[in-house]
Amino acid sequence: MDNLFLLILLPLISALILTFLKTNAAKSIALILSLLSLALTIPFLCTFDANGGMQFEQNWLWISSLHIHFHIGVDGISLPLILLTNGLMPLIIATTFKKDYKGNFYALMAFMQAGLLLVFMALDAFTFYVGWEIALIPIYFICALWGEGDRIRVNLKFFIYTFLGSLLMLIGILYLYQQVPNRDFEWTSFIALDLGENTQRWLFWAFFVAFAIKIPIFPFHTWQPNTYTNAPAAGTMLLAGIMLKMGVYGLMRWLLPIAPAGVALYGHFAMILCVIGIVYASIIAIKQDDVKRLIAYSSIAHVGLISAGVFTWNTNGLSGATIQMLNHGISVIGLFYVLDIIQQRTQTRRLTELGGIASKAPRLAIFFMIICMGAVGLPLTNGFIGEFLLLKGVFQYGFWFAVFAGLTLILGAVYILRLYQGTMLGETTERTIQFEDVKGTELIVLTVVSVLILYIGIFPNFLLNLSAGSVEVLSTFLGR
Repeated sequence: MDNLFLLILLPLISALILTFLKTNAAKSIALILSLLSLALTIPFLCTFDANGGMQFEQNWLWISSLHIHFHIGVDGISLPLILLTNGLMPLIIATTFKKDYKGNFYALMAFMQAGLLLVFMALDAFTFYVGWEIALIPIYFICALWGEGDRIRVNLKFFIYTFLGSLLMLIGILYLYQQVPNRDFEWTSFIALDLGENTQRWLFWAFFVAFAIKIPIFPFHTWQPNTYTNAPAAGTMLLAGIMLKMGVYGLMRWLLPIAPAGVALYGHFAMILCVIGIVYASIIAIKQDDVKRLIAYSSIAHVGLISAGVFTWNTNGLSGATIQMLNHGISVIGLFYVLDIIQQRTQTRRLTELGGIASKAPRLAIFFMIICMGAVGLPLTNGFIGEFLLLKGVFQYGFWFAVFAGLTLILGAVYILRLYQGTMLGETTERTIQFEDVKGTELIVLTVVSVLILYIGIFPNFLLNLSAGSVEVLSTFLGR
């Protein structure tokens, strides 16, 4: 079974079904449908040939007057992200089982899933742009309708930021369309263009700004902490676990091969921004008392390192970025879920009001320790191999870049261990004295996340081999 379109069609059908469900049964049906999407992903994973080429391609003429094709396919860079999207969606849905959400919430999640998958599969720039915008709309409503605090203003800022970035990218796409002799939006047509250096200069910024906002890379990050903090837990997981990977993927799929001369000219500056973001966000994270905001800033630091790996444009950096996108998604889901459990039981996110939870909830303490160790890249956890390759790639790029980027290991350990100590250790407080241990769906989700963290840490070769061929192909564009 190699019908790639089914992976996009099923979430769309799921969204339609879930829209009309007004009872608590929507949770279970949403979970079953998301597990079906994951099951449909497995055959592609099992039959994939990691030789670097596009596979399972499907191509239909969509809008004939503009030569727009619905063209999709996967390679070793996109397949891990498809696995991430379809693998995390059931976990995120399961985290909401104690929340009072109806079918419309899960319909928006399914619709967003379809947009994300289209972004990771699209081989036509117009189709890519459609998926890019489709993914934005549902997450805006999820955060605006079910968020907390000053959610409307915060999410309006998020929407404006990302929408303006998208417009810049659209201008670049339309310009490239005009340069293609056959007037089409095909990825292969775009990367085959012989563009002048001056053209690649401004194309770099048109695409880079759009992707940098989504990731986010410093100084385009200002929408992120408030959005993550005010979003419902599931919305934060969608944003941090999956959606920001759209930006990193965009760098690798579109920016690097289309404007290699632009990357050669400005990639050094982009690398500086990535490293500044790593150090800046890590220091801010250390000072946070709001645990959710702490992880929001830590996410900026981690994706800063992933983005730095992309701009090294060597096989170590690109391989590290590919595997770490998946690893970061798993770890950050675990972190935000544990913090959501703590908030639901204690009605606070303030570190100074927490403590002693391990004595009341030993199972939660063990799971949280495993997730924290994965987040700081401890050997034999999923974060280690990705961060090792990223830092090795950055070291190849420049010694001093590696020195400052490497601070993520030290500073990351400081704020993550401070988080663990402040929540799990010490004396119980009036808010944690009655804390109950995890059970039911909480236990299942945290078990799955912890097993993935340890399994990938011990056996990373499968993911590395999956992307190796495509990374080699991508690295050749530098010499064009």
